[in-house]
Amino acid sequence: MAIHTSLSPAFLPVLLSFIFSHPTSFTAAAPPSSLLSEAEALLKWKASLSPAQSLLSWSLTASNATTNTISPCNWSGISCNSLGSVTEISLPTAGLQGRLDSLSFLSFPNLLHLNLSSNTLTGNIPTHIGTLYKLTSLDLSTNNLYGILPLSMANLSHISELNISSNEISGKLDPIFFTNWTKLISFQLQNNQFTGNIPSEIRLLTNLQILNLGGNKINGSIPWEIGNLVNLNEIVLSYNNLTGPIPPPLGNLSSLTILNLYSNQIYGSIPPEIGNLVNLKELDLYNNLVTGSVPSTLGNLTKLTFLSLIDCQLSGSLPQEMMNMTNLSELYLHGNNFSGDLPQLCHGGSLKRFTAFDNHFTGEIPKSFRNCTSLTRARLNGNQLVANVSEAFGVYPHLIFMDISDNMLFGELLPNWGECKNLTKLQFSGNMISGRIPPEIGQLRQLEVLGLSSNRLVGEIPKELGKLTSLFNLTLNDNQLSGQVPEEIGKLSNLEFLDLSMNHLSGPIPPQLGDCSKLHYLKLSENVLNGSIPFQIGNLVYLQGLLDLSHNSLNGHISPQLAKLIRLEKLNLSHNMLSGSIPPSFEGMFSLQSIDFSYNALEGPIPNSKSFQKAPIEAFIKNKGLCGEVQGLRPCNASSTGHADVKKGHRVVFLVILPLLVTSFLLFVIVGISFICYQRRRNIEKGILVRSNENPFSIWNYDGIAVFEDIVEVTEGFDDKYCIGTGGCGKVYKANLPMGEVVAVKKLHPLEGGDHFDQRSFRNEIRALTEIRHRNIVKLYGFCSHARCSFLVYQYMERGSLASILSNDEGTAQLDWTLRVKIIKELAYTIRVTEKCDVYSFGVVALEVMMGRHPGELISSLSSPNREDILLKDLLDKRLSDPMAEVAREVVFVVSMALACIRLDPNSRPTMHRVAQELSVGGPSFSLEPFHALTLRQLMDLKV
Repeated sequence: MAIHTSLSPAFLPVLLSFIFSHPTSFTAAAPPSSLLSEAEALLKWKASLSPAQSLLSWSLTASNATTNTISPCNWSGISCNSLGSVTEISLPTAGLQGRLDSLSFLSFPNLLHLNLSSNTLTGNIPTHIGTLYKLTSLDLSTNNLYGILPLSMANLSHISELNISSNEISGKLDPIFFTNWTKLISFQLQNNQFTGNIPSEIRLLTNLQILNLGGNKINGSIPWEIGNLVNLNEIVLSYNNLTGPIPPPLGNLSSLTILNLYSNQIYGSIPPEIGNLVNLKELDLYNNLVTGSVPSTLGNLTKLTFLSLIDCQLSGSLPQEMMNMTNLSELYLHGNNFSGDLPQLCHGGSLKRFTAFDNHFTGEIPKSFRNCTSLTRARLNGNQLVANVSEAFGVYPHLIFMDISDNMLFGELLPNWGECKNLTKLQFSGNMISGRIPPEIGQLRQLEVLGLSSNRLVGEIPKELGKLTSLFNLTLNDNQLSGQVPEEIGKLSNLEFLDLSMNHLSGPIPPQLGDCSKLHYLKLSENVLNGSIPFQIGNLVYLQGLLDLSHNSLNGHISPQLAKLIRLEKLNLSHNMLSGSIPPSFEGMFSLQSIDFSYNALEGPIPNSKSFQKAPIEAFIKNKGLCGEVQGLRPCNASSTGHADVKKGHRVVFLVILPLLVTSFLLFVIVGISFICYQRRRNIEKGILVRSNENPFSIWNYDGIAVFEDIVEVTEGFDDKYCIGTGGCGKVYKANLPMGEVVAVKKLHPLEGGDHFDQRSFRNEIRALTEIRHRNIVKLYGFCSHARCSFLVYQYMERGSLASILSNDEGTAQLDWTLRVKIIKELAYTIRVTEKCDVYSFGVVALEVMMGRHPGELISSLSSPNREDILLKDLLDKRLSDPMAEVAREVVFVVSMALACIRLDPNSRPTMHRVAQELSVGGPSFSLEPFHALTLRQLMDLKV
């Protein structure tokens, strides 16, 4: 009887590779001919690579030869055994550029360790790597390898350390790997393009200590079988597409120290079994769909130093058992729906960073908070916390950032705040704090932001605040402060934002305010200030956002010196007792967008400029006798009654005819729009019918025959008159297809020498755009790979891409600094990118948004050792006015993060998770030079 053995087709190539990788000629005592084979194999591979300094010793010189035997054992990066056979090839960060195909792995029967990390190797991982059957450690991390993991790698049955992180490897994880790699201790595939599920066969890796699959596209649920891997120390599955609940069997992993599941779509509650991970030091569930309350068993994690529950959907009260986490150094709770009391934290004196803003916490600030001297950053703003500030806070020698705005704090600020010498930001706005501002706050020489607005503060503004030479933002508005504005405020040479409005301040405006040369925003409205407006205010040439002196008792003439404020956008001098005329020199204030001179005693003509002539009549009412060409104001040349009557008659005719003309025009427009909408609706319906039978844009399976011809025809063979943009990879054309679709077509440039376009870039762009879903990212409809040319078909956006908007002056005006910072933050939170590689792309985009142009030239210059240092202000988009106050700080922080993301060494770049986290906790904690003196070198040297 014949016996038939069935082999899995997927396993067959592995078996054949395994057979061929064990020829009988390979023995432990390798003959000299095999040594020559090893040297020849290395030299052949060297010849295929770009020249590298690290391989200069790889040569057939006399020093390498003894008794006619050539040995590579003295070559750099090569180690051998006692018999002279190569056992280790270690060339990390060696500047290698090329492929692995030319390295004959078959020539190294005794190779145990292979480390080629942090180079520029490209191409697929060769199948014959499976012939290294003795290999115990393999590190190919941080290269440009792509393709799939060859199944022949399952032959590496002795492998204990495998690191292929930070490449472009794709495909699914075949279960056969886990069947054969049972000796694995460290398994790191993070920052690649792996898809599919985590196979349940992972349970066979019983020796595994490190599992890192973060930064891929792995989906499905976390297999419960991972709970059997009791030797695990680290689990990192972040930045994937994982769903389902957190498996309760993870609680069996008593040796686990790190559990990172952030940026997935994990749902359900936090299982109580997590409390069994008594050795856990880091737990990160940021940006998931986890619901319910935090289990009380979390208090068992007494060794925990890092806990992040940011942007989940957790609710309820925090368990008081969290007070047992005495080693906790960083605690991030913001962006949830937590309520109730905060637990007593910081009993161990280790807590440094604590954020709980934008929740619904009530009750008192924990008493343990008073003695938490280890604190460096704390954000509890946007809750309903109740506390007497005189009792709740102590002295924090390391504190840099404190924001407890918009709560229900009361009591008085104590002098001991002056002992928090490292404070750069102190925000208590939007509470019910009473009493006086302690003069001791003037001792905080590093303080940059002081926000005490919307409280019940009384008394005078301490003159000691004039010692805060680092201060750039001071908001004391909406209190009950009295007395005069201290002239010492003029010593704040870095001040950019000053709001003292809605108080009871009296006396004159101190002329010394004109010495605050960097001021962008000045609001002194709704006080009882008197006297004239000091002409020195005209020295504030960077004043841009606002000058508001309204609702006071100011008198005298308006100084012509104020016309020097050519950057000013909003000016409000209303509700005072100003007299005389508006200086004609105000015509030169071209940036003005909003003005208000109402309720004064002004007279004479208004300035002859667009800002004044297009202002509403409400900006000039209740004055003594202003005139000018503004509807509602009398004309300045109305000298006789008869002449006035004639003009009145003309106005009557005009007022009768104008409504008729406007009505006719509107009727015409409405009819036209209705007709266009009707036609468009018919076209859309027709298009839907066409697409219901045939999908012209089908991702991944589009053959490019029909639509290719249509696109070529409607663009007349990609004629330049249809070109709407040009980039480094190709040109973009607008195509009106016969079916009624309007699309943008990116036609890729051929490579130099006439070769076809870069298939890898083509694949990457398709992959990225089909998986990213964000309102600021253009949609990909399809692609075409054709013998004549290849192109990508995008959604056509009438206003164009970000690059085209940035290149358009009108679009730039709408993208102000605040909006640009917001865009960058949204991208950081929304787009899923790999942690060390694609973070570079984020940095490039961030720089482009801030610079208003592509940063290619800048990036090239940064790699030069002789680069010239340049000022940050010279780098930013010059079509916008310089950012001011807090916005300027945000811009500085975004640029510093962007520069960190494009560092030459990928290992020194921050992870995307770190970037998003830093943007969420309030920006920089470092002190910097004034904005106009900041250089790129200073930002590049920052540790972010």
